[in-house]
Amino acid sequence: MTRELAYRQEAAAEYDCAFSHVSAHFVPYLLRAARLTPGRRVLDVATGTGIAAEAALAVVGPEGLVVATDISPEMVEKARQRLGLAPNAFATVENGQALSFPADSFDAVLCSLGLMFFPDPALGLAEFRRVLRLGGRAAASVTTTPERSYNARINVAVARYVPSLAAATARTFSIGDERRLRFLFESAGFQDVEIFTEAYSFTLPSFDAYFGPFERGGGSSGQALVTLPEEVRRAVREDVRRELENGAGPGGPVEVPVEVLFGSGCK
Repeated sequence: MTRELAYRQEAAAEYDCAFSHVSAHFVPYLLRAARLTPGRRVLDVATGTGIAAEAALAVVGPEGLVVATDISPEMVEKARQRLGLAPNAFATVENGQALSFPADSFDAVLCSLGLMFFPDPALGLAEFRRVLRLGGRAAASVTTTPERSYNARINVAVARYVPSLAAATARTFSIGDERRLRFLFESAGFQDVEIFTEAYSFTLPSFDAYFGPFERGGGSSGQALVTLPEEVRRAVREDVRRELENGAGPGGPVEVPVEVLFGSGCK
């Protein structure tokens, strides 16, 4: 096994510990934005471990269909495990900017906290629209700012010590503005575009409960961490700890404020 493959498997294995509760909290807003109803055919792009796909399956029911896709084979395997033996759900490896599905294939397209990682989000939205049937709806959620992101504060701390990562980190927030996200949806040809924001503060019993899964390689933030020298990892940990504990003292609970921006539109 190559070192790179081992890192990807660690990211997938620890993702749910690190981030699943955050995704699960905001997914119902995404499903409502997509206006899912029973019997719909749904494509979930950048599915990760399949949290949004599983929730969509519960809505569309046995007469519907859910296709979960991700560019990471390791994440797709986790999504397959989550979706289990449901005969009307499957997971497959896909590039969200170049989907292999024919035009007019789905009633809804979902993208839960993934669009900001696309090299070209505009191209991704154009693909979402292409695979939608006429009257179908796409919905995407993105982070807004580092200080209101569950895990990107870690990426920002990493970038302080690895300046070459700063541009990529900043890019993940480039569409976290209401006007920018609306512009992208409308430029892709979507109609009836709706943009809204939801916020929630997550309480963790300790800083270690928050940071531990990332230290073990969970998600993109964890993968950025595990490749760093030990002294840099310690410095990043201390920076993030000071930010979250905010003078409350070590060992107690920490509050992690999160804000998510939602955009949706109709073909």
